[in-house]
Formats: sequence, structure tokens, C-alpha cells
Amino acid sequence: MNGIVTESVANTVRQAFDFDVEKFPLTGPDGMRTPLYGLFRSDSSECVGGAVSQRYVPHTTEDVLALVEAAGEAWGGAAAVRTYFRDGHYVAVQPTVEHRKSVINSRDAVWPRLVIRAPYGGEGSFSGSVGFYRDLCSNMSMLRRVSGTTVAIRHTSGLRGQMDELITSFGQLEAGWQNLTQVMAAMQERRVRLTDFLTKLYGEPDERNGRSRTMHRNRTEAIVSRLIRERARLGVETLSGDYIVSGWEAFNAVQGYVQHDSRRRGNPSDMARVVLAMNDSHVRRAEDLVYELAL
Repeated sequence: MNGIVTESVANTVRQAFDFDVEKFPLTGPDGMRTPLYGLFRSDSSECVGGAVSQRYVPHTTEDVLALVEAAGEAWGGAAAVRTYFRDGHYVAVQPTVEHRKSVINSRDAVWPRLVIRAPYGGEGSFSGSVGFYRDLCSNMSMLRRVSGTTVAIRHTSGLRGQMDELITSFGQLEAGWQNLTQVMAAMQERRVRLTDFLTKLYGEPDERNGRSRTMHRNRTEAIVSRLIRERARLGVETLSGDYIVSGWEAFNAVQGYVQHDSRRRGNPSDMARVVLAMNDSHVRRAEDLVYELAL
């Protein structure tokens, strides 16, 4: 361990991913041989990712840890990590060095998070992305319209032997963080009418369907209540009758609802909710609407 990633962080990664992913041949009807292989977890025999060829080499937990170490090296250290597994490894790295940014006022602090994706199966590469964590609402998200916030990393085994290359790749994301903070400030400058924003995002309820009306009303109330609570914590004026808010507020109210409040099957972990929200179509659309509906 090189000191950039503490033993505690390394142990968190190893304990979260304390299994191997192994490759086994796939057969057709009546045991017919095929050229395809499946990937299976060693602890649960769960099939992960898609079918692969004989040449495919699954990456390991140590490969993922090498990515975490490289991210820490490039950003001054890794103070903590959050993990999740779904057809691959997801790790959110909290850099040790402070990169604080205020958006609305000094109480609205955002911090960078490096999100590592290491999927199995058909995807040909890993990726590292810079997103943000917002203290006010515990939202962790990424903005997709920002250049320089994602780098592709070739999917291969034995990543520890490529540390210099990996460190360089993660280092490139520092410019992406600067771009990201500029976009956050621009979103704060834009104004949208929240009622129009939510209607455009979710549409109108089916008035003939009582369940549809109730779900639509409950969702709208939850998003508006979240925004009002956040304004109170920031010490800014309460929501006015015309429902004009900043694009930054509108985006975070929707993103926060999807991450924290929307109903999910089972009992997903906090990091699972982060990943699900990052991939949510409504969150992606909300980012676009900040620009499309700006007054």
C-alpha cells in the first residue's frame, strides 16, 4: 500500500467484493457445445454481465483496488469509498484533498466524487467519472452535459502493472471538475418555473385513473417539499407563489427525490440508490430541462 489509499479504504473494497467472478462454458439444448461463456459469482453462482468469448479474462477485486489507488494518487489521496455491485463493480471515491465549491451561498457546499465503473460482459472498457456530493441534501450525482468528466479505461486484467497510465487518466478529470463547477454556477443563474418543469418532466396524470392521480400528486408534493426544506437550510427566501426557482434547485430537488425518496424493490443500500439515480432517465431529462425551460 503506497499511503495514498489507506489500509482501511483497501479493506473496505476487499470486504465489499470478497468474491471472484469466474468464466464457465455455456451449452445449448441437450448439452450442445457453444463458443460462448458465462460469468458467475463464486459466492452465489449468480450470472453477471452478458455472454463472452473464450478469450475474455474477467477482472478481479485487486484490479478494482488498483483503479481506486490510481484515483487516489491522482487526487491527493482517497479518504473513503462507497461500493456497489451490479453486473460489475461500482466505487465512489472521496478524495482526501479538499476541492470545495459553493453554489447558492456558503452553506451550499459541493465536493468531487470519483465514480469508478468496472462492468463485466460486453462492455469493452472501465470508466472513471467525476461527479459531486452535495452536503445540503446528501445527493451524489453526475452532470452529463459537462465535457471532460469521464475517461475510458481499457478493460484488461493485471491493472496494477499499468498504474502510471491509470494515474494519468484519473488526473485528467481534475479539469472536468473545474468544468463541472462552472456548469453548476450556470444552472444556478438560470430560472425555471417549477410547475412547468415537473409537468414537462413527468407529464400530466391520467384523470380517469385514481392511482395515477395519487402517485402524481404525492411525487409532486415530495419534490416541492424537498426544495422548500433545502431553501430553509440555506437561509434563503421561501418559495414564492409563481414557483420560480433556479435550475440548480430544480435539478437537485428531482435528483434528490429519485435518489432518496422513490420506492425501490427490496432494501437497496445507499450506494445502490446513488447508482440507480445516476442511471435514471428522469434525472438525465431534468438536467436537459434546466436549459430548455430557462426563462
